[in-house]
Amino acid sequence: MAATRLKTTKDGRAYYEIRYRTSREASELSTRWYVPSGWSEKAIQRELAKQAAEFERQCRAGLVISHREKKEIAAQEAARQAAEAAKIVTAKQYGERVFMPGKLAGTIGEKALAENSRAYYQNVLDKHIYPIIGERKMQEVTRAELEALLLDELNSGKSESTISAVYVTLRQMFESAEDSELIRSNPMQKVKKPRRNKADTKDATQVEAFSIEEMQHILECLKNEPLKWQAYVTLIIDTGCRRGEICGLRWQSVNFKDKTITIENNLVYTSAKKGGKGVFEDTPKTDASARVIDISDDAADLLRQLRIEQSRACISPYVFSQDGRAEPMHPTSPTRYFKKFGERYGIDHFHPHKLRHTFASIAITNHADVASVSEKLGHANKGITLKMYTHANAESIKAAGDIFRNALKAKKDDSKQA
Repeated sequence: MAATRLKTTKDGRAYYEIRYRTSREASELSTRWYVPSGWSEKAIQRELAKQAAEFERQCRAGLVISHREKKEIAAQEAARQAAEAAKIVTAKQYGERVFMPGKLAGTIGEKALAENSRAYYQNVLDKHIYPIIGERKMQEVTRAELEALLLDELNSGKSESTISAVYVTLRQMFESAEDSELIRSNPMQKVKKPRRNKADTKDATQVEAFSIEEMQHILECLKNEPLKWQAYVTLIIDTGCRRGEICGLRWQSVNFKDKTITIENNLVYTSAKKGGKGVFEDTPKTDASARVIDISDDAADLLRQLRIEQSRACISPYVFSQDGRAEPMHPTSPTRYFKKFGERYGIDHFHPHKLRHTFASIAITNHADVASVSEKLGHANKGITLKMYTHANAESIKAAGDIFRNALKAKKDDSKQA
């Protein structure tokens, strides 16, 4: 039987270490299960028992390997990469034979890539890097060429996130080539990421969230839409969840009594034509993404109506299934629907992720603490919330000054009374 032990990470997150041996002679196998915030002790122990039983089953089936075996596999993969590197000439050959296989195996970068991230890196290479330096010999690529590539991305109007992705990919790619001794010096070592001037950056970030008035208009328009989409969009607005988290939501994760949903799945799509898996269920984006979230009365009521409507056509474990079928909604369907919704009602740049930005922006502007917003959004740390989602406006800036001045005034009045 698997053994469990409660532990905490350096930043204070609670998790259970689950350990199991298939025999006395075998190496001990282990995994972690992070405790979702807000769960009762009874719910934690019930879920822990499920996690331990499932881990034991996987160990017995030979699906789990020890840390020692992982190191051996990593060493073998590193040796294979070094052998491949010796045969490689061009940047594209290196990317396809060593860099991407290394990213997938976790020997290049901090950890092995998830499928969705693999598709993202591959897209960066195919669209932004290979067309420019793909046929160049790795040993001959210069710092000037790489700086020119990045500046072209900036001047052609590419987004900050795209430029960052290209920069990071190039840096990791050439660091890997240097580590494997394919190149003597790294041309990316002194290359700095190009940045737009502050005025352009400010203008770009100001369109990242809807105002309260715009949100009220959206909610009014939503009343004219099919029930399934009313429920889907309302949940996105109400919780700030990611598109794939809502697409992967199951009925068993909806608690009508407590008015909560549990985020434990993420529905992902990567193109099979480009080496992806198609539609599949993945774990949430980060450890912090597995969480319990409260929902509004309106959202809970729409979900009740949707369950009744859905049961007339089919029985599906998914809250948002394909029409008349048990399979989950395709994770790209919301993107297409949101585009049509925006065109129908004259709403610019209407997409699921913008509603996520809006949730944080309005919450923080109205004095919600960043830690709580970060936890609700499932961010790995508060810095992500502050960097990506806070949008200051004239009213909130003035409010910040008023709060400071009122605090000083209250302290001064207390001193006089004393």
